Amino acid sequence: MTQHHAELLMYTAPEPIRVANERWLARILDHLGHTRLSAETLSLPELWLSPNLLLTQTCGYPLMTALKGQVRVIGRPRYELPDASAGNHCSLILSRADDPRKTLPAFRDSRGVINSDDSNSGMNLLRQRLAPLHRDGQFFSTVGISGGHRESLRWLREKRADLAAIDSVTYAYLAQHAPEEVRGLRVVARSAFSPTLPFITSASATNEQIERLRQVMNQSLHELPDVMQTLGLPEVLAAGEGDYQVVLDYQREAEELGYGCLR
Repeated sequence: MTQHHAELLMYTAPEPIRVANERWLARILDHLGHTRLSAETLSLPELWLSPNLLLTQTCGYPLMTALKGQVRVIGRPRYELPDASAGNHCSLILSRADDPRKTLPAFRDSRGVINSDDSNSGMNLLRQRLAPLHRDGQFFSTVGISGGHRESLRWLREKRADLAAIDSVTYAYLAQHAPEEVRGLRVVARSAFSPTLPFITSASATNEQIERLRQVMNQSLHELPDVMQTLGLPEVLAAGEGDYQVVLDYQREAEELGYGCLR
């Protein structure tokens, strides 16, 4: 048996989601006859670029920027969840439910929070949505970086920020399994749709290896119907870098409107 990194770290909460992903990975590795190499000491960028990478998930924005040409796309998940279907998802732009402001223009000069500055759902899609509304390159009075979507939600609940963009898959998982984390919040607007977070493998993988891996991922899902149901994920669709060009198109749209930096 050969050893490879196989980690699904983009959706690790709530606990039923983490457990379902682990069961899916275990079945995939079992079918392929591979053993799992520990990635505990690796940062996400180190995992993404490891020559020992078999399977992980990244964000569409770093795929087309920091990782472009350095990994290969296996496919994209076809989640069937609220605001995520047919291989696409969006960001839900949230505020507190008791905030008197009801529309995005009303939130000009409010406090924004993003999970990270290289996130498609937390930053890029929000920037594209706000670009027509900026004044002199600015929409928010301040923009904080929380480090994660769940932390951004905490910032909203604790009144440390007023507006955040949350990946619709993350939101659906929390609404179902940890509703206290989204309680008291309201959807102000939705972003444009974007391809779901890609599954990737090492740049050295051949087309045949990628096709086999996607086939085994789908076979394993269908052998674990409870995992499929928990994840809201009936299928991994074929995909390539070209499917994610729209992520850079959204960036360009914002830049052409004078809003290249979310602030």
